[in-house]
Amino acid sequence: TRTTSTPSCSSARDPQEIKRSATHLSWHPDGNRKLAVAYSCLNFQRAPEGMSHESYIWDLENPNKPEIVLKPSSPLVTLEYNPKDSHVLLGGCYNGQLACWDTRKGSLVAELSTIEFSHRDPVYGSIWLQSKTGTECFSASTDGQVMWWDIRKMSEPTEVVILDITRKEQLESALGAISLEFESTLPTKFMVGTEQGIVISCNRKAKTSAEKIVCTFSGHHGPIYALQRNPFYPKNFLTVGDWTARIWSEDSRESSIMWTKYHMAYLTDGAWSPVRPAVFFTTKMDGTLDIWDFVFKQCEPALSLKVCDEALFCLRVQDNGCFIACGSQLGTTTLLEVSNGLCTLQRNEKNTASSIFERETRREKILEARHREMRLKEKACEESRPLYRGGGQGDSGGASPRSPRQQGDKSRTCTRVCQVP
Repeated sequence: TRTTSTPSCSSARDPQEIKRSATHLSWHPDGNRKLAVAYSCLNFQRAPEGMSHESYIWDLENPNKPEIVLKPSSPLVTLEYNPKDSHVLLGGCYNGQLACWDTRKGSLVAELSTIEFSHRDPVYGSIWLQSKTGTECFSASTDGQVMWWDIRKMSEPTEVVILDITRKEQLESALGAISLEFESTLPTKFMVGTEQGIVISCNRKAKTSAEKIVCTFSGHHGPIYALQRNPFYPKNFLTVGDWTARIWSEDSRESSIMWTKYHMAYLTDGAWSPVRPAVFFTTKMDGTLDIWDFVFKQCEPALSLKVCDEALFCLRVQDNGCFIACGSQLGTTTLLEVSNGLCTLQRNEKNTASSIFERETRREKILEARHREMRLKEKACEESRPLYRGGGQGDSGGASPRSPRQQGDKSRTCTRVCQVP
């Protein structure tokens, strides 16, 4: 279990004099030779004067100079290759617009959403849908909206969902979206990770916007920067936020079924291995990449690598599972090649991972049932306590008052009874 830099490319650096953060990465769909990188400054109203808006496509065999320059009107926060047409890319802009490029037509934007019908905040998530036309996509922003688009007509979105979990469909009470998840095997479902630490599970085919919000999962103390279903077991998904990474099951909504220890450094991104169901990767603010294999180790990473001295902001795993790209705060993209042991499916690993997921889900369900039972007992205890009306010994209408000590003893007795499982 060792990690080495690939001989063909160790890093690609932002060529601009005023450095920007690498905020999103996307591998070329037809191989591991090219990588699209979005560059932006996410500090609100603190972008340096004269900062470039350009993002780049890099040929990793020649990392000294970008192969293609993308020129948006506003810095890109996200950038995604179209899986059906490798010449087309979708970008989510800092000003809330969605931009589309066709690399055969050059560096300028080919299609751009109109500002009045776009997001009001930066677009933190954009995903292509697995449609027949290959032209449909959707986006999410901290303005609390998820929008669906067809790049053949970008004048306005085809559909909008407001992420208001109170189901009042009010933008003022909507939760801001930071991350998006869409699994092509579940075409009617999508998930949103919010800046409030809540995952919202949605059903696009529901009749009304309020009904499209199916349920929520709460557990993080801050924004959820990464959200991804396990490629082998889509019912289980990974989230990264605050100081932990958590694994959830859709069958257990009250708590995550597995989680990492609380780290000293803030976690910034995470992703599953596409070839091993028990392996996932996380990046941290201290410049470290952690590789987790919960079949091998559950309390600490199987491998931890110091990639750079500044914070790592994003990562992306290539489809073969052998290459990992990490983007840093100062705009450096580092390419890493993992050993065969971490990108080759191990013997009986699928069954082992499935057993662990099922075991931990059952455990959480038992704990949830016990907690519900305890709450019911506590409620029954509260309701069965006699009310003291404040009368003296001469009062003919009620029982004699208890002393504070006696009242405390009674309270402790009730609490103790309620805590018995």
